Amino acid sequence: MKTYVYLENGTFIEAKSFGAEDTVVGEIVFNTSMSGYQEIMSDPSYAGQFVTFTMPEVGNVGVNDEDMESSKAHAKGMIVRKYQKRYSNFRANESLDTFLKKHGVMGICDIDTRFLTKMIRAEGAMMMVASTTISDKDELKKILENSPRIQDVNYIEQVSTKTAYKHKSSTYSKVEFRYEDAPNTQANIAVIDFGVKRNILNELVAAGIGVEVLPNSFEAEKLIESYKSKAIDGVFLSNGPGDPLVLKREQGEIKKLIKAKIPMFGICLGHQLLSISHGYDTFKLKFGHHGGNHPVKNENTGLVEITAQNHNYNVPDNIIEVAEVTHTNLFDNTIEGLKYKDSPIFSVQHHPEASPGPKESQYIFSEFLSLIKR
Repeated sequence: MKTYVYLENGTFIEAKSFGAEDTVVGEIVFNTSMSGYQEIMSDPSYAGQFVTFTMPEVGNVGVNDEDMESSKAHAKGMIVRKYQKRYSNFRANESLDTFLKKHGVMGICDIDTRFLTKMIRAEGAMMMVASTTISDKDELKKILENSPRIQDVNYIEQVSTKTAYKHKSSTYSKVEFRYEDAPNTQANIAVIDFGVKRNILNELVAAGIGVEVLPNSFEAEKLIESYKSKAIDGVFLSNGPGDPLVLKREQGEIKKLIKAKIPMFGICLGHQLLSISHGYDTFKLKFGHHGGNHPVKNENTGLVEITAQNHNYNVPDNIIEVAEVTHTNLFDNTIEGLKYKDSPIFSVQHHPEASPGPKESQYIFSEFLSLIKR
């Protein structure tokens, strides 16, 4: 089926579609990962976005149940050069097309993804609309102009869990443990779910940490009481979609946790929220960092780690007034990791859990356990 794409810079393209049929508005970004399209599409951090894949062949390994990073696909859509309807992989149980239809997500193919990527790189991430039913450029332009921008929507309310639950599986065992029998459990934490990836929870358990996941409507006072009573030993702030400056209530609650000196660790959005809660507002990058091949320098060891990334926002350089920079992005020298000077708190912008991506930063989960034990 034909699909029609209109971008806010006036670009109008006719392409083909797979997956769900609809008219959808979202922000377009590009991802440089060479594999892992299922993990990317099921990552809650991509809520509100169309993901342009620089990898030209997508769909050829199908989809399986084990590689889901959440319960559903959260991205608005995926844009690929060539979609492979015929898949071949012993782990696959359905095609990418079937998967997208099941989750109501649009797929766009037979489009010049190199052109789109170069345009985003030159002009920055932008809003777009895609439709399988509307072919008129002016009508699509009107729809886009009357739709909210990604920074105007609180996607955390859509992706966060509604009820608390305990996560019991480990990346090492791939089996379910009872909570008290989790391997080498040495501490217990509360995970604040802003759109947490499943493999982050797996890595925390594998590091020896018991995990209870709480919704974004958490109350800091209750966590402080739990910390004082030793029911929990620390707090983890997860990744998630959208503009962190929108999350005013969450910032207020995190400030209370900071004041209480509770050990905390943040990844991606959690990293950004810690910065804002310390008084240092984030800023939007031109086209963000999305992919599984980004070099980051560990300032403590001097080693370069290849990392997985997915963010459009970054913390400001003047945060060095209250924090030590532990990791630096070698593409643009932006801050990738922080250790706060007067608090038992640290955070990273990249994704040490990978999925997809390299595992060179996996040690960071063990560092959290070490911080808690200290």
